[in-house]
Amino acid sequence: MSIRFFKAYSAGTRNRSVSLFNEITKIKPECSLNHFSIYILTFITSRNIGGGHKRLYRRIDFKRDKLGVLSKVFSIEYDPNRNARISLLFYTDGEKRYILHPNGLSIGDIICSDFNTNIKIGNALPINKIPLGTDIHNVEINPGQGGKIARSAGSFAQILAKEGKFITLKFPSSEVRMLEKFCWATIGRVGNLDASNVILGKAGRKRWLGKTPKVRGVVMNPCDHAHGGGEGRSPIGRSRPVTPWGKPALGQKTRKSKRYSNIYILRSRKGI
Repeated sequence: MSIRFFKAYSAGTRNRSVSLFNEITKIKPECSLNHFSIYILTFITSRNIGGGHKRLYRRIDFKRDKLGVLSKVFSIEYDPNRNARISLLFYTDGEKRYILHPNGLSIGDIICSDFNTNIKIGNALPINKIPLGTDIHNVEINPGQGGKIARSAGSFAQILAKEGKFITLKFPSSEVRMLEKFCWATIGRVGNLDASNVILGKAGRKRWLGKTPKVRGVVMNPCDHAHGGGEGRSPIGRSRPVTPWGKPALGQKTRKSKRYSNIYILRSRKGI
């Protein structure tokens, strides 16, 4: 992936950068893999989200459960619902599927998903069949559930150890955790490595992504936020920052102390 930087022709182009999309080989998505969503009722489940450009959802194969059937990479496409690119696969039996595009996978490559397939970028197999030190992505948490971990652009996990029923993985966040050896994963890293280096440059571009502006709590009224109220520029008036609902913020651990998966985490990531 390449990034184009704008000159400061205006305030909106100063420090602005965009992806060149030079790896994209197909513009229109596969019609049979599109999904139209119809929303009848809307509920606010997360703050500062709304608007944005209309999107067409592409059905991604996170399970990679088509075993033993070879597939050929037909195209690399853009997906508006994620920062990673997606690859369109043509299977030998005529079926078509989308997968996350791994870094280094090219048009015309042959990949497969099987229990004893080769260790090659794009192939999917159980993590107990993968050698130590291999970079993987689209990792399952529970066998058969489909990939849940390491799905964003540039993300990956690394196999550290194998012992009994569990495999130890390390993530770039410094977290080390164990997973069942029957969980599946895909070889390689997710593509579009420079996605984190793109600078939006202006507020309007963030609105295109469906993110509305955030307002600081200290400038709100007391009925709207616990930090609100006071005369002029006043402090929050509390011993520590809190959320709009009065719970501790900025440094408070949010992970549940009795969560079932805590026993599988050998080293937690920072800030949790």
